[in-house]
Amino acid sequence: MTETRFWWVRHAPVVDNGGLVYGGTEVDADVREARLFRGLSMTLPTNAVFVASTLARTRQTLQAVRAAGRADIPSEPEQDARLNEQHLGDWHGQPIAQMFPKGLPWPGFWMVQAEDLPPGGETFADVCRRVAASIHDLKARHPGRDIVVAAHGGTIRAALRLALDVTPAAALAFSVDNCSITRIDHIEGGALGEAWRIGGVNIPPD
Repeated sequence: MTETRFWWVRHAPVVDNGGLVYGGTEVDADVREARLFRGLSMTLPTNAVFVASTLARTRQTLQAVRAAGRADIPSEPEQDARLNEQHLGDWHGQPIAQMFPKGLPWPGFWMVQAEDLPPGGETFADVCRRVAASIHDLKARHPGRDIVVAAHGGTIRAALRLALDVTPAAALAFSVDNCSITRIDHIEGGALGEAWRIGGVNIPPD
């Protein structure tokens, strides 16, 4: 059997952006809380493959872990746009308080229900499809390895959706905090087929 271990890390909190919707756009991560990155540096595996989305806040998070004593983390990790956060289209840059004066859609725990399409954007179901394609590529290229993926809350929920074979709407129920770790292992059993194992969700870094 071949066991490929995915260590999903949600990026550090974003720098205060005035309460605007940012979703799949560029905003910087706040990497001043050294305690978080020391915890990640002690927890994440060595001799791993490191991958990030193409949004800078994920790479900034990995670089903060590198600065906390993990010289094995590459200064320029592999990047994959399929791991980016949900693109919220015309909502990007709009004040959250004005767009959702009565709170977020209930009971979706997110700015939009899984199958609803923000104008000019994509659905969470779309995110699930592209994240699944990236995961299949990663496990095919790095079988039996530890793969550390610096990504986003939506990306990690999409990975859980694949592993658990649940609906996109059900996956939105997971809490994924900044700098938390989610462990998902893929087990390839040859003639016995394949299986996914959840090692932990939303694990704090210290």
